[in-house]
Amino acid sequence: MGDDRQSRTTAPDAAERARSVLTAAWSCAVTADGIREELVGAHTVTDDGRVLLHVPEDSALLAAALCAPRGEPSAVLEFADVAPVPVRNRIRARLRLAGWFSGQDGHLLLRPTRVVLRRPSGAVTVDPGEFAAAVPDPLAAAEARLLTHLADCHADAVERLTRLVDPGSLHDAVRVRPLAVDRHGLTLRIERVRADGDVRLPFHAPADDVAELTERMHVLLSRASAASCPRPLQRQRADRDG
Repeated sequence: MGDDRQSRTTAPDAAERARSVLTAAWSCAVTADGIREELVGAHTVTDDGRVLLHVPEDSALLAAALCAPRGEPSAVLEFADVAPVPVRNRIRARLRLAGWFSGQDGHLLLRPTRVVLRRPSGAVTVDPGEFAAAVPDPLAAAEARLLTHLADCHADAVERLTRLVDPGSLHDAVRVRPLAVDRHGLTLRIERVRADGDVRLPFHAPADDVAELTERMHVLLSRASAASCPRPLQRQRADRDG
């Protein structure tokens, strides 16, 4: 995992991550012409990353678009990527799209001219052309269901996967939860007494659907079963059982 080429193949790039956030998001905040509205279940996304907002006829946003000079007001859309499994600090990323509204069949269509993806590691500005050309992760729409099932029904498997984590990363760990999954790997959130940390377990090959993801997870679990149990977790279980 030391070279850039391998890093690129074991995690989604910023454009793909941004498109995945947009695909999975159910709500967004919209600001245009000084008006801000929170919309739920009101947007769809075109193949090239434009966002179509299905707003009510009496929406102030729609009125702003109709009354704006040249009929194309500037607008900002904000999306939050929330971890489906309850963990500390559940916001995994925020996506901000700035661009221009235009009317389409009584709805509003945003053409992004600026794309910013903000993650805990920092903010990245994504080229609009790369954003338009990027393909969302094939597991993005199913991720919430997959992670919830893993956390609720297979806690033993999550604990077994910690055998693949460097023992130093598990020092003072009080809980480990599945945080994210994409075609390239699974991310675990390690909650410690005073801080949190994330560890990524890359797959041996990308998973393009749920069936392939199942096989990739079986490989990780097989590797984990062959590994020794990290001492920090052994100590935690001994303290808990005692």
